[in-house]
Amino acid sequence: MSQPLPINAGDTAWVLISAGLVMLMTPALAFFYGGMVRRKNILAILMKCFACLGVVLLLWAIYGYSLAFGRGNAFIGGLEWLGLQGVGAAPNPDYAPTVPHSAFMIFQAMFAVITPAVIIGSLVERIKFSAFLVFIVLWLTLVYIPICHMVWAADGWLKTKGVLDFAGGCVVEINCGVAGLVSALILGRRIGLTRPTLHNLPLVILGGGLLWFGWLGFNAGSALAANGVAANAFVTTNLAAAAAAVSWATVEWLMTGKPTMFGTISGVIAGLVAITPACGFVEPWAAMIIGFVVGPLSFFAVSTIKQKFGYDDSLDAFGVHGVGGFWGMIATGIFATTAVNPAGANGLLLGNIATFKTQIFSACFTVIYCAVATALICFAVDKVLGLRVTPEEEIMGLDLTQHYERAYTMLE
Repeated sequence: MSQPLPINAGDTAWVLISAGLVMLMTPALAFFYGGMVRRKNILAILMKCFACLGVVLLLWAIYGYSLAFGRGNAFIGGLEWLGLQGVGAAPNPDYAPTVPHSAFMIFQAMFAVITPAVIIGSLVERIKFSAFLVFIVLWLTLVYIPICHMVWAADGWLKTKGVLDFAGGCVVEINCGVAGLVSALILGRRIGLTRPTLHNLPLVILGGGLLWFGWLGFNAGSALAANGVAANAFVTTNLAAAAAAVSWATVEWLMTGKPTMFGTISGVIAGLVAITPACGFVEPWAAMIIGFVVGPLSFFAVSTIKQKFGYDDSLDAFGVHGVGGFWGMIATGIFATTAVNPAGANGLLLGNIATFKTQIFSACFTVIYCAVATALICFAVDKVLGLRVTPEEEIMGLDLTQHYERAYTMLE
């Protein structure tokens, strides 16, 4: 183990600010999702997102961080940092040698929070709150933490194979997208759904804009230093989001005759998802290509494939995060260059087919592992607690039946 460098004040400030930006993404997601559901269910969305903040942060401190990043075996870490013992001001040279270990830990905690929160988009308006709480505890423990260790830990299996996942293409995006699809298939369709549930578009736009803002910490903060790689990730993140917004709106305009604000903000999110694994490894021109491609991919996933197969991925966690994350992992294997990040690798365009193969293998492994583990968790929770509210509760709305609250009392 190499000796840690002295703590760098600039790096530390950037990582802590980035942790705050990523924390903001979960309330932003709550509003983004909340505006898409019927008004009788918006508080249930907000409650689930804030439950992720509360429950996951505690679990991360108790055992999650140690199992995810502690030295163990190729698939799971040990318990050396149980209860954050030994996680203090001294840097950890394995991960972030110029910032306090505690700063790296809390930055990663915010990733652990937002990932299960994204799954909520596939389960809205019909899952019991009690079942959701048990689900996120099991999913964090059995799915997120092992994938995180395999991809990002110093002794992780996929890490040692050379996978490039700068800010969470496998760990976050594919993971939550596939989990959303599997959960939605097991949970079943909502009752009597005959039209879109969108009830407050400005709320969606506000949440989407805050997600874009927070994503800058999500991606650029993953450099774990205030340096050129962070600046590159900041630039590529913005360019991919912009390109995907334009390409989604353009395809929507051609297909339906009108571009929509809802489609445009959906394109922004798809672009942010796709660039997440690549942002610290690719040049700006490649980021624009990644964004331009993911717009149509996600558009057809949510407008055509979902309708064709009839699954109720309610708010398109799979169509945006699963599809976008998979493309982002492949694109990283195509466009990566050590000219941007010497700690990475060259991709297919520079003659390195090995990196391209590793990216595809890692993405496919994440899909399979997540799908199987999530299905088992859903079946177990359903057997013990029951996943779904009663038809009467679903019709009345989860705000009242699960939380005894109303969001818009003046309109009733």
